[in-house]
Amino acid sequence: MNKKLWIGFVAVFISWSVLAFVIHGVLLSGVYGSEDMMKVWRPDMQSKMWVFHVVTVVTSFFLTLIFSQWYTGRGVVEGVQFGIYSGFLMATPMAYSSYAMYPIPYSLALQWFLYGMVHFLILGIILALVFGKKQA
Repeated sequence: MNKKLWIGFVAVFISWSVLAFVIHGVLLSGVYGSEDMMKVWRPDMQSKMWVFHVVTVVTSFFLTLIFSQWYTGRGVVEGVQFGIYSGFLMATPMAYSSYAMYPIPYSLALQWFLYGMVHFLILGIILALVFGKKQA
């Protein structure tokens, strides 16, 4: 596997982790800490946080691998396109399947979807920057 794949993977993993902290640890922390939401969360959720890290590693790798096979070298525009496609693929089922299964407010599902779209848009742009524009 090529060097850009590994650099992209590390960049996506780090960016994903930072974005997840900003979205879930900062922007949505007030929603997550509400009394209603405390009834939804697992009481031992903190002991299961390692699962999030494993999922982030695996998903970061495969997102980068798929991008490396898909990318034609048109630049950042292609990263935006990939980000939108992967955002719909990942954020839609996460947000709305969770809404269907758990007693969460619709506003939270919508925020998960919207922040997820921004999250993947940023990751797509990062991947396009790592892989670069191909020379004609």
